[in-house]
Amino acid sequence: MTTKRRLITDSFKVVKRSRKGGKREKSPTPPPSPQKEADRIREEELEKLRQFDLDWSFGPCTGISRLQRWERAKLHGLNPPEEIRDLLLQTHADPEYNLGLWSGYPL
Repeated sequence: MTTKRRLITDSFKVVKRSRKGGKREKSPTPPPSPQKEADRIREEELEKLRQFDLDWSFGPCTGISRLQRWERAKLHGLNPPEEIRDLLLQTHADPEYNLGLWSGYPL
């Protein structure tokens, strides 16, 4: 007489646990608030300006404003992006836009 080999799982009862709270209805994602949208746009614009600061093909950026650097690059025929100039002219009163990435460091 041969004995049947049993698995360890045969000696334990299978218990499936129910979820707490049952099934949940998926609610639609609310649209972003105007303030969050404005913050996101501001961050994207500042990131473009940071990339302009880090691009050495337009000359050094220490000691001058971003708009001065853009104008100097244009004068020397380095073809800086017009988008940067437009952005700087729209936000000329905000020092976070005007001053370059390295403006906080002494020369």
